[in-house]
Amino acid sequence: MLRSLPLPGLLALAFHVSAQNAPFLVVDQFGYRPLDPKVAVIRDPQAGFNAAESYTPGPLIEVRELPGRTVVWSGAPAAWNGGQTDPMSGDRGWWVDFSAVQQPGTYELHDPSTGATSDAFVVSEQVYAPILRSAMRMFYHNRCGTGKPAAFAGSAWADGLDFAGPLQDTQCRFIGDPLNAALEKDLSGGWYDAGDYNKYVTFAHGAVHDLLMAYEEYPQAFGDDSGIPESGNGVPDILDEVKWELDWLLKMVGPDGSVHIKMGSQNFSENVLAPPSANADPRFYGPVCSSATLAAAAMFAHAARVFGGVPAYAMFAQQLQAQAEACWTQVQPQLMNNTLDTDCDDGSIVAGDADRSVPEQWALAFETAVHLFRATGDADHAQFIADHYQDMTPLVNDLWYTYDLPVIDALLDYAALTDADPLVAADIRASFTTDATNNWLFYYGGVEDDLYRAYMPAWSYHWGSNIPKAGYGLLNLLLVSNAILPANDDLYREYALAALNGFHGVNPLTLVYLSNMGALGAERSCDQIYHTWFADGTDWDDAQSSLHGPPPGYVPGGPNAAFSVTSLSPPAGQPEQKSYLDFNDGWPNNSWEVSEPAIYSQAAYVRLLAHFVDLSLTTGVQEPPAERTLVLWPNPAGDRAWVEPAGEGPWQVTLRDAAGRSLRGMQLQVAGPIDLGGLAAGCYVVEVVGQRAERVSGRLIVQ
Repeated sequence: MLRSLPLPGLLALAFHVSAQNAPFLVVDQFGYRPLDPKVAVIRDPQAGFNAAESYTPGPLIEVRELPGRTVVWSGAPAAWNGGQTDPMSGDRGWWVDFSAVQQPGTYELHDPSTGATSDAFVVSEQVYAPILRSAMRMFYHNRCGTGKPAAFAGSAWADGLDFAGPLQDTQCRFIGDPLNAALEKDLSGGWYDAGDYNKYVTFAHGAVHDLLMAYEEYPQAFGDDSGIPESGNGVPDILDEVKWELDWLLKMVGPDGSVHIKMGSQNFSENVLAPPSANADPRFYGPVCSSATLAAAAMFAHAARVFGGVPAYAMFAQQLQAQAEACWTQVQPQLMNNTLDTDCDDGSIVAGDADRSVPEQWALAFETAVHLFRATGDADHAQFIADHYQDMTPLVNDLWYTYDLPVIDALLDYAALTDADPLVAADIRASFTTDATNNWLFYYGGVEDDLYRAYMPAWSYHWGSNIPKAGYGLLNLLLVSNAILPANDDLYREYALAALNGFHGVNPLTLVYLSNMGALGAERSCDQIYHTWFADGTDWDDAQSSLHGPPPGYVPGGPNAAFSVTSLSPPAGQPEQKSYLDFNDGWPNNSWEVSEPAIYSQAAYVRLLAHFVDLSLTTGVQEPPAERTLVLWPNPAGDRAWVEPAGEGPWQVTLRDAAGRSLRGMQLQVAGPIDLGGLAAGCYVVEVVGQRAERVSGRLIVQ
């Protein structure tokens, strides 16, 4: 289903045209919370594919309320860094701080001297709530071993039961002895790891960890209404989604507590059809490995604590705790004898190498020990922590990298315990304090060091750069939550917000790094992602030109300054932040190096975004997510739009303005049009209420 791009130059040209239509006044395309800092970037490209563009702002920039375009604020733009060019974006620019605009509503920035405007954006306490729900739904779309009916997936992304055929996941055979039926295992369930349909235990660790942390840190961000089959069961949907993965992980555990490293296809030509249910090739599981056993132990131990706080899952939490201890016991001889497996994955199951290095496995062991100590208070776990905490990478050189985030969380988690060794706890906090004070790499509070306001080192713009992009934001928030340098808390929070704004379009490409988000307010989101289901040439290929496009809310890998196809520019040969292309071609153009989503990059973004969502607050226009159960098209619309709720009516449809006022209403039994005649251009909300009082809504732009 994948094809190579025959004329790379044409694709680059198409991208140039799209980029040249992007605004020079750059904002978060979804918007801002009322009391948060709000800083727009005015861009003037100097290097890279769009260097021929040029813009100089006038003396005042206005904020205009929509739809009437009433000026509510004006202020002077401030040149960034004395007018210097930012080397990682290739742009010079200006900042416009309009934080004083706090009244909920829909706005745009306007330069009266040139007529230039920004994208429309919303100011609302709940502006990010529908974005979080959409991002969480990526995990539902990536579920394996289940049908995805239209009632939950939406009609565009509905599919039948997948990977349940002969010798597939329910009859999975060992890759080392594929003819031995006695070794068949039921390994159904879990999530597709990324853009392929394979499933990896070690790769799951980062995703499960960040989702559990997101819920522990920000439970107020997650509801029970995101439209997955478990919605409405009284448990936050994020936990139901994590349980789907944990149920599969439990199947990967052998009787002795050892864990198989991964499962999937035996070559690149098998199981490559779209949709997933079309695939019939066999699937295989790999050997047991210490890396997988330790990753599973860490996930089970962490999840046992979180699920233990949910009465409905009390028995499940006990199962997780018992399995964590079994895995921990099983791997102890290899830890103590320095015989950890580091070359377990020989590539017989394609594609990713799921092995972990010795230091990485010791980090997993440390995490597990912290989780088990919290659960049991066992002296052996306390001793393990005391013996090995100084060997963890953050403490070796007092450098706390985002790449070590799970073990950083474990270190800080332990240091906050009342029964922690006080000397160990003090040592951990002192190391973090030293790193934040030195700030050798400028990512703590690094707002001023990047034109687009969320500095990260140039070497972090690699394959999968959106993981550290979120991770640096999370590190800054950990400084706040652990009171490391409280005097700088506002700056650390501002950096985290700037990192989030970067995902939402405040970047030199003015691109929202989420797929197909037009219905939720983005003007330029990712139309294509590298995913076998949503591959080039399929009905799900492109949000603009194919029948369906990919589902909303997938986070792609991100800019990659080391993109390997040097003849294709962009992404190659660009400043770091411009090293991206919105495309999904396979070999030989290797779009997976920039546009492939993955459960771990998704989870990192979800955790960052969750900090800025509180469902208990109701200020402004509240917009529940609608991409699953409500399709609005075209969007933007002219005199009318088509309203398509999922399921059976009757439905009460209400059109509201940005202040929440009802403008007109109608009843639908099935899909139908809504009249928009006579409405001023601007942002509106279509609210749909079903016969059981279920309520969904979506943002509609009227031109």
